[in-house]
Amino acid sequence: MIAAVLLVAGGLMCIPNKLFDSPYSTVVSDRNHELLGARIASDNQWRFPPVDTVPAKFKTCLIAFEDRYFYYHWGVNPVSIARSLIQNIRAKRIVSGASTITMQVIRLSRKKKRTFKEKCLEMLLATHLELRTSKEKILGLYASHAPFGGNVVGLETASWRYFGHSSNALSWAEAATLAILPNAPAQIHLSRNRASLLRKRNRLLQYLKEQGVIDESTFSLALTEPLPEKPLPLPQIAPHLVSHFFQYHNGENCISTIDKRLQIQAEQILERWNHQFSASDINNIAAIIIDVERNQVVTYCGNISSEKYGFSEQVDIIRAPRSTGSILKPFLYCALLQEGQLLRDMLQPDIPININGFQPQNFNRQFDGAVPASEALTRSLNVPAVYELRNYSVPKFYTFLQKAGISTLSMPPSHYGLSLILGGAEASLWDIASAYTDMARTLRCRTRNEAYSRKQPDLLLISQVTDTTSRQSIYHPGAVWQTMEVLKEVNRPEEIDWRHIRSMRPVAWKTGTSYGFRDAWAVGVTPHYVVGVWTGNADGIGKPELTGARTAGPVMFDLFNILPQSAWFAIPYSDLTETAVCRESGHKAGIYCDHVDTVLLCSEGLKTNPCPYHQPIYVTNDERYRVYRNCALDNDIKQVNWFILPPAWAWYYKQQNPSYRNLPPVKPGCNSGNLEKMMQFIYPQSNAVITIPRQLDGSEGKVVFELAHNNPSAIVYWHLDEDFIGSTDHFHQISLTPSPGKHVVTVVDGEGNRLSVKIEIK
Repeated sequence: MIAAVLLVAGGLMCIPNKLFDSPYSTVVSDRNHELLGARIASDNQWRFPPVDTVPAKFKTCLIAFEDRYFYYHWGVNPVSIARSLIQNIRAKRIVSGASTITMQVIRLSRKKKRTFKEKCLEMLLATHLELRTSKEKILGLYASHAPFGGNVVGLETASWRYFGHSSNALSWAEAATLAILPNAPAQIHLSRNRASLLRKRNRLLQYLKEQGVIDESTFSLALTEPLPEKPLPLPQIAPHLVSHFFQYHNGENCISTIDKRLQIQAEQILERWNHQFSASDINNIAAIIIDVERNQVVTYCGNISSEKYGFSEQVDIIRAPRSTGSILKPFLYCALLQEGQLLRDMLQPDIPININGFQPQNFNRQFDGAVPASEALTRSLNVPAVYELRNYSVPKFYTFLQKAGISTLSMPPSHYGLSLILGGAEASLWDIASAYTDMARTLRCRTRNEAYSRKQPDLLLISQVTDTTSRQSIYHPGAVWQTMEVLKEVNRPEEIDWRHIRSMRPVAWKTGTSYGFRDAWAVGVTPHYVVGVWTGNADGIGKPELTGARTAGPVMFDLFNILPQSAWFAIPYSDLTETAVCRESGHKAGIYCDHVDTVLLCSEGLKTNPCPYHQPIYVTNDERYRVYRNCALDNDIKQVNWFILPPAWAWYYKQQNPSYRNLPPVKPGCNSGNLEKMMQFIYPQSNAVITIPRQLDGSEGKVVFELAHNNPSAIVYWHLDEDFIGSTDHFHQISLTPSPGKHVVTVVDGEGNRLSVKIEIK
């Protein structure tokens, strides 16, 4: 008795806890467990990770063919052994091994040469495996590691390679075929001995019919099914996502958050657009769709590439850092709103700027003088964005972006400077889409009283790492709502007014185009989805047609068309305050503002200054002249509120706004008390550092100095240092070639107003 116990205990110890040490393929499925793709195991075998359960049809066929008494023995079947011994003696050779399914599992795990001694050891270990493991687990081990011919190992692998679908969808004929193949995979194979395989399959089906497992009609239909011709390729859906999991979850069965139906539709849309764009040598497209409510990625199109472009199709653009263009502007706008440095429509300067040689330009190479901040964002004007960033500060915005999840800012803030807002930094489509998703989730959760958890969107349906850290949002819902309201008004690629078409959904969206037309971006946001698109060339070659509005934008809206409709964001009233705002300036209404609107503003915006541009002035009754009370009779003048912009702003502003009225000239003889700023340099700004390039013929270039004056008819006298260099009227521009070094440019008008600017020539 003691010897028997010791024998059993010793046998149990001989079986390792992990029976198989084989490397496995990386298998990626969608949220509904439908296969997206796989990568071969390190030993070049297609071997899917083990399964715990075996489909009923295959289990029935396997037991009927291999081990009919599987549920009645403890790993070894004495009757089968006796029968096998008699058959082998009569044939004078080994014709039957009497191996049970359990014994075959042991043999597959040990990978030893077949000998009598090994057979005895298999019987002993099989008995002990039965004592330690359930029958269902043993079936799962067999189904996961049985050879099915060639480099196909395991039931699930074989089902996909031979029949193109999951083992759960096997027909009776398919299940019978796969139950037979592991019995002698070297002799019976799809490419040879097909007749023998077909006979065995049909004989097994006949047995199942006789046992009442299948009826006559099922049997007849099963007999008509042909054998598969050759192994089929595995699905190649979301290949870059599969490669991502292959890198970080090698050998695992990854159930992703991807929706296979949406993924296929998205890939078809991108392939269609890629075919169109490739005619202009724009060869790559990437796109991602994120479910805002679940914070899960539902489509992942890492790179759709034209065939002529070769290896670049392997680059996962979603993860690759690319120049951001203007795609970061909404984050600056939102930050300014929530910190009370900006109101939604507050006027921003749009005039030439030169900061240490940095001279940003708008896309259309024009200036508006002054433009509402909301309009500057919808039109993606560069110059107002630079002024805004200068006021907010580069280091502060740099930190804000890092907190927002932009992980590619590898250099210090000084490296990027003010170009940070215009594409001077790089970001990945993953980070950009995730940051926009975080904005949407902040607003959605606040207005629905839902719990908020700030984290990156999920790619795995069941995350292996549970992050329980509570992170507070960096966004204020009121600022996000105002930002989304502004982005909703961005003109769409189709030349129609979407607001009057009931079937068209509201989408807050933003485009971006990098310097040199190398990267085109578009990101769209609704309460339920964020869609991010990048178009361009993976190797960075720029093309003139490559802009966010022309390429990425239309693709993005096509992707939205495959998504369900949704209502717009609810208003977060608890984070907003009704406030009177000056209609012309967008500032809080001052006492001299004539046109006032009551609007919802972020609470922090209440600390901004009242409108500085409406001022009271005295004019003659006919409003032809400006006067001062100390030089006119009260019955000859009246007080009016006048909208007065700084001279440089006004010079450009009135070109776009003909209704803008310059200040009337001062009435002759009444020139005392002149306190307002009459002149302003448009170019250059004070302390500008200017580099003068040589002309094509080698001659020295010139600097064009430009001035704005509130009086259109004023004459201005120009001086360089102490030397008079000329005068201008109406259009105040003068070309100079100053010597290298520091200089002072001074202007004086006919009324004695004086203005100077310091510059340095390099």
